[in-house]
Amino acid sequence: MKLASFFGLRPRISGLLFLILGVVALITILVPSTSDSDDSSTASTTRMPPNNIYSKYGKIKEQAAVDYLDLRSFSLGVNRLKEFPLCGKERENYVPCYNITGNILADRNCEFAREEERCVVRPPKDYKIPLRWPVGRDIIWTGNVKITKDQFLSSGTITKRLMLLEENQITFHSDDGLIFDGVKDYAFQIAEMIGLGSDTEFPQAGVRTVLDIGCGFGSFGAHLVSLKLMPICIAEYEASGSQVQLALERGLPAMIGNFFSKQLPYPALSFDMVHCAQCGITWDIKDAMLLLEVDRVLKPGGYFVLTSPTSKAQGNSPDTKKTSISTRVDELSKKICWSLTAQQDETFLWQKTADPNCYSSRSQASIPLCKDDDSVPYYQPLVPCISGTTSKRWIPIQNRSAASGTSSSELEIHGIKPEEFVEDIQVWRSALKNYWSLLTPLIFSDHPKRPGDEDPIPPFYMIRNTMDMNARYGNLNLALLNQGKSVWMMNVVPVNARNTLPIILDRGFAGVLHDWCEPFPTYPRTYDMLHANELLTHLSSERCSLMDLFLEMDRILRPEGWVVLSDKLGVIEMARTLAARVRWEARVIDVQDGSDQRLLVCQKPFLKK
Repeated sequence: MKLASFFGLRPRISGLLFLILGVVALITILVPSTSDSDDSSTASTTRMPPNNIYSKYGKIKEQAAVDYLDLRSFSLGVNRLKEFPLCGKERENYVPCYNITGNILADRNCEFAREEERCVVRPPKDYKIPLRWPVGRDIIWTGNVKITKDQFLSSGTITKRLMLLEENQITFHSDDGLIFDGVKDYAFQIAEMIGLGSDTEFPQAGVRTVLDIGCGFGSFGAHLVSLKLMPICIAEYEASGSQVQLALERGLPAMIGNFFSKQLPYPALSFDMVHCAQCGITWDIKDAMLLLEVDRVLKPGGYFVLTSPTSKAQGNSPDTKKTSISTRVDELSKKICWSLTAQQDETFLWQKTADPNCYSSRSQASIPLCKDDDSVPYYQPLVPCISGTTSKRWIPIQNRSAASGTSSSELEIHGIKPEEFVEDIQVWRSALKNYWSLLTPLIFSDHPKRPGDEDPIPPFYMIRNTMDMNARYGNLNLALLNQGKSVWMMNVVPVNARNTLPIILDRGFAGVLHDWCEPFPTYPRTYDMLHANELLTHLSSERCSLMDLFLEMDRILRPEGWVVLSDKLGVIEMARTLAARVRWEARVIDVQDGSDQRLLVCQKPFLKK
């Protein structure tokens, strides 16, 4: 008789038997003799640093936990561990909530996504592991993005910035022909319009975070990253030739987003600059609500940069084009307390007022002030009013310090106790060291070198796009920066948790609000590492399906990417079972601090066709 059929006949008895065996095995391994305990205590004192959370028995306890979970999972029945099927070719570049209609400007709709078949998204046939940063910023594999050589050759503007090195590679020039004489000249021009001597002086004007609308293929964003600024590219969903997908493939911060009818998932007063270069938006439609949305996310004293080169194909003369932009948008800008501070060629620079009293002294007060500035802007309808004017966070960008968002007075504005904040910084500084000490042997020892690869250098070169799925204050992001890791992090604040996104953005980090009961607005295979601390416990009290969450995490994770989950033991047990269903290699790690907290470290396999 087959073993599976035996368990099918008497599942309860067999399940109980295996649970008992598992507990006995666990106790046998985890309870050493007295002499062993004494030896381990001495070894731990002499060999391990005081802040290190691992011990000599880490591997043994890890294996014990693995064995126990294997027995427990097996006792629950073979059917419970059945792997999800692989999706068909049509889902290789699938984006839930957006792939629902032929109209790319259609509103985001996540209700439809919940009714879809559960399956694991496979990479395209020609997919290759991205090149390590910073080489991967300038060279990408054509098989990793849904764009063809014909699409490049048929677009005159694209071929000016891109050159196909080979059949399977695209290279991006560091100083390309994106706008006028190149990105560097363009950035220098904007700095001059602000009154600076160079684009390296942007932080002196309070500019650290930039919302780049319709970011092309990320060339402007790549230059801002080289200046140590934090740009976030947003662009509408595109079935092919996606700006967001290409930017993320290059290791640059980006996400799908538009505001044709809904607010962006950022709080009021979020960015120092909003940039639109040929972004295709007609700003004076819908009763100026699109411009009001820019005003909502723009910080006091922040800048709106609009560049729209003359299109000869449309038959517009330069004077006509300038008039259409400078008159209509400038008309609207006066109603919302913006001032046109500079214009060079086809680039216009407006500055938002730093004085909240401006709104009461407007001569044309046809646009009212919003009454509720504290609402969570998670894809809410656009509003025909001016937001943020009564916020405690109304601090002009020119008045912010280098450590913006973390002074005692600013922490008080966010309702955070300084001692709590400092403790959180120390926790994540220590945790990051331990994460990397954990990932390093896994990468070097357990993961075989891919054929043709050189010997791997430190793991942070293998990881570029990272996400903290429950970011709190963004202190894991800070720890990454302080340790010199060449990564950027998308700090996600769950919509049903305490809204700490304002302090994350005030600190100059990338972040967004998101409901993890829904798919994340990005393309498949766009993140190298996902991290979540106690997110699963938080979601267990919501309407979310953890099964759907793991499938979504798998969708946005690159092949050979990493997942690090920290949660209570019972939740980690369940998570490990789900990890097996999406084909991840998973290990449970006891953090050795006397609590029931565990780490689940997973790696996604490269499923080749």
